[in-house]
Amino acid sequence: MKRKPFLNICFLMILACGFLWAQTDDQEGSDEQASTNTEISIRFVERTTYYPGDSSSRPILVTFTITNNGKDTYRFKLADDHFFSLGFKAVTTRNIPLMNSKEWIRRRSTTNQIYFREISLEPGESYSFIENIKDYLSLEEPGLYLLECSFFPELRRLPDYSENYIKSNRLTMEVKPEPSPAAASGYIALSEETGEILKPQPLPPDQVVSSVLSARQKSQWERFFLYLDIEEMINRDPVRKRRFQNESESGRFEMIENYKTELSQSRAENEISLVPSEFQIENTTYSGNEGTVTVIEWFDYITFKEKKRFTYYLIRRDNIWKICDYTVDNLGTE
Repeated sequence: MKRKPFLNICFLMILACGFLWAQTDDQEGSDEQASTNTEISIRFVERTTYYPGDSSSRPILVTFTITNNGKDTYRFKLADDHFFSLGFKAVTTRNIPLMNSKEWIRRRSTTNQIYFREISLEPGESYSFIENIKDYLSLEEPGLYLLECSFFPELRRLPDYSENYIKSNRLTMEVKPEPSPAAASGYIALSEETGEILKPQPLPPDQVVSSVLSARQKSQWERFFLYLDIEEMINRDPVRKRRFQNESESGRFEMIENYKTELSQSRAENEISLVPSEFQIENTTYSGNEGTVTVIEWFDYITFKEKKRFTYYLIRRDNIWKICDYTVDNLGTE
């Protein structure tokens, strides 16, 4: 009950923001509708927790749809590079617009020829594709934003909105502060030997994997979890992901702790936590913020030795590589 006044204030701020934004649209150029029978809509691909920062590791995906609600065939041009067909705007509750991303500026600054396709929609037909908002807008701060898309049926050759375009519906987009590593994991990692606080270092992917495997061999759980992105690993599991996204902040911390407990129990289904008697890095590839490391690992049993190939998938955030997923191939026994 105590939160209702705050929510009401936010709602009023959004309404006021939309009114001011509409005034800004009228002042900045032509927003003539290319066709009153053409509907442009955007919706989030999946409602989840959005964070500021890097485009590839923390995308905000929306589905763009154009629908022909008329009685005649509707024809339009769609650039191969969608930056020349779409424009995204977002403003804060104080009507402060977000700047365009560096990627948008770079792509729009090229002098290359614009390649496009001509598309025809029959009455009742729709055409859709997915876009990452962060490719268009620089989103560096958490907050509440009002998001809108504009579609240019004859291409967007100029950087402003002086050419004819069709506006979409508006979405409310909440971007939360990036959780600290300690908050995300629910604990502060301490060294078993010295008691000092452990902090992940900007190691290359192969060294990250080696550090995790060495820590597991020595049962150093704090070091083992140091380079595991537990939240991302949970989100890679469809069943866990649905539950995780519906949990409160405290509920998510509890899920992270429970998942770590499962790993520390070395269950067969969690092969990443099994203890290898030896391992050998086989191959390492990475570019941008994604990497892959394959490792041959051996596991000793009483009468035989089992050989497996682990493929570790890593992502980089704030210059720190962490394991977010893995697969296993059995290579037989020796």
